[in-house]
Amino acid sequence: MAEYDNNNTFALFKNDKQGNEKRPDYTGTITVNGEEMRMSAWIRESKTGNKYMSGQIQPKREATPADTRQAPPSFDDFEDDLAF
Repeated sequence: MAEYDNNNTFALFKNDKQGNEKRPDYTGTITVNGEEMRMSAWIRESKTGNKYMSGQIQPKREATPADTRQAPPSFDDFEDDLAF
């Protein structure tokens, strides 16, 4: 069976803005020259009333699992033998 080549392709999905109108209307991924990137698109309207999409492409960043994030220090982390 032949392996699927997704080079130079993209997929966009409708985004839940969660009450923030500045968030993109669509988000997804695009693969260009073998490199997968994040893609964001907004629905706009021109001065003449024509609707179009504008967007941006950014390098895909790896998700950081919550358990690897460093917690802020608590007061228990400081030693009790301070000089004052």
